[in-house]
Amino acid sequence: MKYALYMMSFLLCACNPASKKTTDNTADQKDEVKLITLAPGHFHAALVQKEALAQVDSTVYVYAPDGPELDSHLKLIQSYNNRDVNPTHWNEVVYRGSDFLQRMLKEKKGNVVILAGNNRDKTDYILKSVKAGFNVLADKPMAIDKPSFDKLVNAFQVAEQNGVLLYDIMTERYDIWSEIQRRLMQSPDVFGELIDGTEQEPAVSVSSVHHFYKVVSGSPLIRPVWYYDVEQQGEGIVDVTTHLVDLIHWKCFPDQIIDYKTDVSILNAKHWPTTLSKEQFALSTGYQTYPDFLQKYVSGSDLNVYANGSFLYNVKGKYIDISVIWNFEAPKGAGDIHKCIIKGTQGTLSILQGEEQGFVPKLYVTNNNKINRTTYRLLLDKVIESLQTEYPGLSLNDEGERWEIIVPDNFKAGHEAHFASVIRKYLGYLNQGNIPEWEIPNMLTKYYVTTTALSMAKDSE
Repeated sequence: MKYALYMMSFLLCACNPASKKTTDNTADQKDEVKLITLAPGHFHAALVQKEALAQVDSTVYVYAPDGPELDSHLKLIQSYNNRDVNPTHWNEVVYRGSDFLQRMLKEKKGNVVILAGNNRDKTDYILKSVKAGFNVLADKPMAIDKPSFDKLVNAFQVAEQNGVLLYDIMTERYDIWSEIQRRLMQSPDVFGELIDGTEQEPAVSVSSVHHFYKVVSGSPLIRPVWYYDVEQQGEGIVDVTTHLVDLIHWKCFPDQIIDYKTDVSILNAKHWPTTLSKEQFALSTGYQTYPDFLQKYVSGSDLNVYANGSFLYNVKGKYIDISVIWNFEAPKGAGDIHKCIIKGTQGTLSILQGEEQGFVPKLYVTNNNKINRTTYRLLLDKVIESLQTEYPGLSLNDEGERWEIIVPDNFKAGHEAHFASVIRKYLGYLNQGNIPEWEIPNMLTKYYVTTTALSMAKDSE
């Protein structure tokens, strides 16, 4: 009730009919949300604005230190404004200066802070923003070690006290393959129930391969040099795995609260570096030499980045195995690669994206032979038919030992398109004045899992 009353007041106070609005279908609506972008050091900050957003004022206030990261952010926003198809109309009002955080907190130009940048500072920015009464939408990870996790716990407590909404950007929930895998898991005939698994044969195995050098919004991505400092960016085991843990809990325990104090145990963890040449570092960052703060990771002329990790944990009696790998560049024709195998009593659901799949994600269903193949196929047909209303054109391809779920191309939105889905979900929570009761405890559990796994990996060296 407290939060709902606050949000009603927030929406009324944020309205400003005199402000310039984004065009298209938002032109006739009152302004309800004014965005602030704080220290945008990661391209995800710009992707939040890749599409025009209903209920969001087109003027965005940016507070950041002067430098190439801010310039890159503004260049991306300008590219969205200048594109031929569905251009945006963002008006970026920029403050450049070392006191950017103090100015943002003092001026209170907006009411929703967008955070995507240096992860060493992010949790502190989150806490100070919610203390000042701002809503916060933050890129992952919101915590990269145990001290920042403790600070994040405090931030959620403060957000609750101040009636503001703190939320992280979980784009992978909007991946069509994950959506359909989650829906199939809710079928007792096709999937059954999630097995417990064992340490040797987990119920869920998830892995993700990412790349330092990639193309974003049509141009090669230039990484900030601090991205290669795990004390600032965070290790891979606390970064990408945030998405993986989130997806596992979202799929396996839908709408259920997971308490990190009672429901979770980390069993083992390890981490290891990716080695980059000086030439690769220069190609990725534009810098020909390593800055002083990276020297501790340099061996000869190579840079060792602890971007890789894996861990095994148990949640609510289910064994889960996770791994993340960072290579410099993807094989030709490939991008980031995701694998997710989930075992049920009736069937196994697998998202695979390897060479066999042409590096394109595909979803497979395998009968676990509790019933004969013909009967299982009839049950699978019924489930696919039931999904036709939401996903018209969904079909099956029989591959003998398994079936591939064929998804029409119009449902295959890319990673960048998912950011608009996330912020629309977030705006919906602001409008309705509440958030599902499982979201906040599960966000905390997610960061407990990743930061505890990192501590264990370091302790086991």
